[in-house]
Amino acid sequence: MLEPYYNWRGLYVACEDPRSPFYGRTYSEFSFTEKIYNYYIHPQWDSIGSPTLFLKVLYADYQLGFAIIECLGEWNDVYENDGRILKRDFIDFLIDQGIDKFILIGENILTFHGSDDCYYQEWIDDIPDGWIVGINFRAQVVEEMNAYLTQQQILFLAHMQLSRWRTLKPTDLYMLIEQLVPKKISNRI
Repeated sequence: MLEPYYNWRGLYVACEDPRSPFYGRTYSEFSFTEKIYNYYIHPQWDSIGSPTLFLKVLYADYQLGFAIIECLGEWNDVYENDGRILKRDFIDFLIDQGIDKFILIGENILTFHGSDDCYYQEWIDDIPDGWIVGINFRAQVVEEMNAYLTQQQILFLAHMQLSRWRTLKPTDLYMLIEQLVPKKISNRI
């Protein structure tokens, strides 16, 4: 059973962070209640209210203003309105806490069904000095997302699969991506 990355738990645990949307949540290792379609998922994944998209805040640093979020499932804006749910019920909370740089780990996103980009544009508009970076998304998911979203909304570092992200400390991963983002943005202009 696929579980969220756990080696940073000694550094950060979202359910113990009073500034986290999941503060106070309790988890069971034995009771499987959440499903994506007919398949039970590991109980450590957090629900944001979508039946197909789950996530885990692996790390948040309020001083530097970044969060690393691992995603699981199907990102479906057509039927489930996941973009709206993600933005309004989760991202807005983190923005209010000072997070303006988001690292989305998408290796466990199997497909994307796009509708429009209004919630993603709102997200990027709400973080004028920040950014949203997607790493390790599958090639077909990046292709599907790029058909609906612009690189100004979510910058995919797909060409540079960061398979070694698990060997880095969260701040080191952030610093690595922080160095890449300005280069990528300046190359677009």
